[in-house]
Amino acid sequence: MATCLLAGLGGTEIQQTTLHPLVGRVFVYTLDHDAFLQLPEHVAVPVTYHAHLQGHPDLPRWLRYTQRSPHHPGFLYGTATPEDRGHQVIEVTAYNRDSFDTTRQRLVLLIADPEGPLLPYQAEFLVRSHDVEEVLPSTPASLFLTALGGLWEPGDLQLINITSALDRGGRVPLPIEGRKEGVYIKVGSASPFSTCLKMVASPDSQARCAQGQPPLLSCYDTLAPHFRVDWCNVSLATARDFLTDALVTLLVPLLVALLLTLLLAYVMCCRREGRLKRDLATSDIQMVHHCTIRGNTEELRQMAASREVPRPLSTLPMFNVRTGERLPPQVDNAQVPLILDQH
Repeated sequence: MATCLLAGLGGTEIQQTTLHPLVGRVFVYTLDHDAFLQLPEHVAVPVTYHAHLQGHPDLPRWLRYTQRSPHHPGFLYGTATPEDRGHQVIEVTAYNRDSFDTTRQRLVLLIADPEGPLLPYQAEFLVRSHDVEEVLPSTPASLFLTALGGLWEPGDLQLINITSALDRGGRVPLPIEGRKEGVYIKVGSASPFSTCLKMVASPDSQARCAQGQPPLLSCYDTLAPHFRVDWCNVSLATARDFLTDALVTLLVPLLVALLLTLLLAYVMCCRREGRLKRDLATSDIQMVHHCTIRGNTEELRQMAASREVPRPLSTLPMFNVRTGERLPPQVDNAQVPLILDQH
């Protein structure tokens, strides 16, 4: 039986699909039962999926997989970063829970930079009326961008990221009808934020939210009633140019070090009195004394280095002319201890 199963798996042809995710843009790929397993129409079978990076047990860090139940399609979604740029291969295996058949598919991801202007203005919204699987398809996502256009300055809005509220520390809702997990949707644009969005994210609105009051909203909520947005959890971000910060961080210490070096060089080189000025400021008598002492010191050093003086007589043994006996030199009795050492 194992041999037949291995033979069946070995003869299965792996489907391959090439996709083109963009850096900084949300990527969504739907794992549809009918298209994946090539099932006949109006045939519903429970199917689960397992996806991983080729040669690795898990998906890359920027890619996520979700599926509500075996009767719902699965989704691969995420936002690639500049570090993920290049070529990645995702292997997906589908399991038919009725017949236990397996089908494999290989997704070739060619991650590249997007074309067009940058999106320096980014806003993130917490939509409490939806789960992440409900906004991943293209239709709800396009509807959200269209509704958001009424609150933003005219411009090309792009989806940057979609994240489940559970991945941000949210709680699983009670199994009550109408309760959703919630989803964070980040949108970017080249146009500045509108006055309405700035007011929602202002400190005054955040203070009202902290007191349990609704935030300040000076415009009509065009996202309602299709999307129930938690306006107390709206965050606005503007892309910063770190070149200026880097230059300030590097140039200011270098400039201070250069100034200190110049100041030290001025003190050491330009502020020295010099020997001539020192001699002129010193009295003649003091200079004569100094030169005399120095000259005498040098003369004594020369004499001490070249002297050949015989040993003093007091250090030589005494010689008796009559007996020829040599006696040790006389010792001062005053310096002899009263009690001699006993050997």
